Amino acid sequence: MHRRTLSRPALARAVAATGAGLLVLTACGGGLGSADGGGEDGSTLTIGYVTPQTGPLAAFGEADSFVVDQMTDYFADNPLELGGTSYDVEIVVKDTQSDSVRAGEVTAELINDDGADLILAASTPDTVNPVADQCEANGVPCITTAAPWQPYFFGRGASEGDSFDWTYHFFWGLEDVEAVYQDMWSQVDTNSQAGALWPNDPDGNAWSADFPGVVSENGYTITDPGLYENGTQDYSAQISAFQAADAQILLGVPIPPDFATFWQQAQQQGYSPRIATVAKALLFPSAVEAIGDSADGLSTEVWWTPEYPFESSLTGQSAQELADAYEAGTGQQWTQPIGFVHALFEVAVAALTEADSTDGQAVVDALADLQVSTVVGDLDWTSGPVPNVAKTPLVGGQWRATEGGEHPFELVIVSNSEHPEIPTAGTVEPLG
Repeated sequence: MHRRTLSRPALARAVAATGAGLLVLTACGGGLGSADGGGEDGSTLTIGYVTPQTGPLAAFGEADSFVVDQMTDYFADNPLELGGTSYDVEIVVKDTQSDSVRAGEVTAELINDDGADLILAASTPDTVNPVADQCEANGVPCITTAAPWQPYFFGRGASEGDSFDWTYHFFWGLEDVEAVYQDMWSQVDTNSQAGALWPNDPDGNAWSADFPGVVSENGYTITDPGLYENGTQDYSAQISAFQAADAQILLGVPIPPDFATFWQQAQQQGYSPRIATVAKALLFPSAVEAIGDSADGLSTEVWWTPEYPFESSLTGQSAQELADAYEAGTGQQWTQPIGFVHALFEVAVAALTEADSTDGQAVVDALADLQVSTVVGDLDWTSGPVPNVAKTPLVGGQWRATEGGEHPFELVIVSNSEHPEIPTAGTVEPLG
């Protein structure tokens, strides 16, 4: 395993503190090919899948049923051939209910009760960290995504020179979203004053520790009223601070219902930034539609879009074809997690195939050196930025209201400075 020097000790301390209190139930977990695992009889592998499908993070899980059904059909037609044995694949799904403690509990259920051989998880550090910690404690291979790598890696207590034995992750990092946001800010005439809406959770801790120092190098000043608790109902203090600072830029990483509350109150109290780049809360069409007309022009990072020039290593579908299949199958607008949930299964199959074995150690050894092209991009665990992590591309988008369109809003790519292979369809338009 490669050892890398990590350059952000302040960030490490900030996000490591958020890992305290996570439930870890150590037990004699099966792992691939064990007596407790579904693959022991040489016929079935059990994959556990953990995400928030209800609660305030439910928008992250909107694509789960579609992808799990698609993968169930795929495996029915394509049993895994490993070490000369054909394996059926069973997918067992668990809902965290947007609760980090429950995420650990249901992962323990998958390991101890359902005999999961391999566990997949997605969507925010509140989900992936407790899932990964359970798998690490029980010696079960685990692949996670849809959480920036810093809160995933540092937030689980890792520090300089560390690595994990059983848990692997793919996604972008804070350095990527910082670059994308600043590129979008540069497209609008502002006073370089930004207001930050950071919650007291693993994402908020990581972002608040890292963003101010990075963007200050380019002349931006961030007003930070302090971390607030998820579920806050009154944002008057934050709005007053932003107005006092004349913060013409808004950024943050709130959960969807909290931003909807904040934005409504901001409109009522007369706070109108010229640009708003908001992570997490503005990723999903359903969350944007819930805000209403005032969502027109809000911006966010884009992890995946039908415009991505990649295709599935399993089904051969392009990003556009996968999005089209989702819309045809569900009647709903495409949403960013589709690609990453699909890619979890691509990585799982690639690791199992590379290992050519149902042995858990062989699978994690394969993950450590895995390179695979997926519908979210080319993944390479040999290139870091830290052990156990592979990075994915990131661009920026702006929600635009449509008149008479198929959907109320469309997400337009307006920033590709870090990944020009992903096409833009416009530039940032100021709010108001």
